[in-house]
Amino acid sequence: MKQSQSAKALEISRRDFLQTMGSTAAGISLSSKELLGAAASVQSSARQKATATVRGAFVYPPTESLRKVGYYSWPGSGFDAEGRQRQYTSRIRRVGRKLGMRISMNDRPLDDQASAGRFINEVKRSKPDGLLLIPFKKGHWEHVTRIVEEVGVPTVILTTLGILLVGHINQLRQKSGVYLINSLDNLDAVEDGMKMIKTARWMSQSRIVNIAGSETKETTVPHLGTEVRTIPWARFFEEFSRTEATDAVKELAHAYLNNAKEVVQPTKADILDAAKTYFVLKQIIKTEKADAIMMDCLPGLRKPRKHPPPCMGFMSLRDEGIAAGCQADLNATLTLMLVQQLFDKPGFQQNASMETEKNHYFGAHCTCASKLNGINAPAEPYILMSHAEAGWGCVPRVLWRAGREVTMAQYLSGKTHQMHIYSGKVVGCPGIPQTGGCRTNIEMTVNEVDDVCDVKGMHQIIFYGNYARQLRIFCQLYGIKVVT
Repeated sequence: MKQSQSAKALEISRRDFLQTMGSTAAGISLSSKELLGAAASVQSSARQKATATVRGAFVYPPTESLRKVGYYSWPGSGFDAEGRQRQYTSRIRRVGRKLGMRISMNDRPLDDQASAGRFINEVKRSKPDGLLLIPFKKGHWEHVTRIVEEVGVPTVILTTLGILLVGHINQLRQKSGVYLINSLDNLDAVEDGMKMIKTARWMSQSRIVNIAGSETKETTVPHLGTEVRTIPWARFFEEFSRTEATDAVKELAHAYLNNAKEVVQPTKADILDAAKTYFVLKQIIKTEKADAIMMDCLPGLRKPRKHPPPCMGFMSLRDEGIAAGCQADLNATLTLMLVQQLFDKPGFQQNASMETEKNHYFGAHCTCASKLNGINAPAEPYILMSHAEAGWGCVPRVLWRAGREVTMAQYLSGKTHQMHIYSGKVVGCPGIPQTGGCRTNIEMTVNEVDDVCDVKGMHQIIFYGNYARQLRIFCQLYGIKVVT
């Protein structure tokens, strides 16, 4: 590892560490039992959440009754509806176990208006988070549309190829509150739909702790139902002031240093303080029983300095799957939460700019997750630098891989909830110097607009993989307007 002269001053003796480091979140997963215990205690201290529930039914007539009539229509006389139901039910049970959801499928298929009516009444009484409907006959489509209209619950519909015609498909394909899958035995898409329902349920029961201002207050995000508990900014400073450089703090500082590709400006004290911010943030999350955190972080960096940049702490939190939003930006924090829950990917909140001559998007900020491929995957390389605007402290410059497909999204809370959704590819991370801006930067193409200056939003979240279509489906399922 290449180090600058100032970084070489970080001589932390081996006796100061509990164990040899492993690979982890922040690029770091520490071997220290104390640190891992702290992470586990935060997860267990979050408010208990009810299990997401889905009611489901197959919709078709018994095959024996069709044989008596002598005509099946689509899907045809060779289709084994009962056998397919057993096959699908087994897979759906596995999906439920994998996602930690309760998916209850009716044993008997819905065959007529009376059975459809009974199912509708049961759903209205039990109030599930979503529905899963699987029709196996074109002529029974009317029961599906009736259930969708009368129940008004987010609904995933799976029809295998050769059951519906184009008119049926287009009847519900773009309907708000519905995710229609017309694909050959595509239970993977059903799993995606179930995860969307689980995510919406999780968001409605989650709490963000917001470190900002001087008052304590609580609000609820319209539509999503997420609680925001604001605590005074002074809480962070006070917690930081009484947090000592314990063995676990030193171990994390050592991990930041050892896992860095290069160290430019930070000193020993800078890196130790950066590690301390992680433990401060985790303690606040634990105390407030929160699932995510956001902070008005810039005031404390100006003179007289109150605390170091919390950017390394934010990186480590995101690497663990905990959303951490900069500058107390609610929309960015909500988007980080949605992306993590839907796709198991941490995101990058960034300031929006453009490379006008190449028609590329340019985004930059002074913190970013390093585990961009997922919290259980290897971290991307990063360089330790000072905070760009403040000119001191320790922050990460995470190096995104050129050629990787990415998604950019921003949920907009308010009376009418909306989402910006874009996709593209990483071109690279322009060097510092010669570029200005913040420490982690990304130059990327954008697929959805001809002129990249037409990209909307600020502090949008960028993450690995092209998930634009899945995000649009989520928005359709929950009545969120997509704006590009």
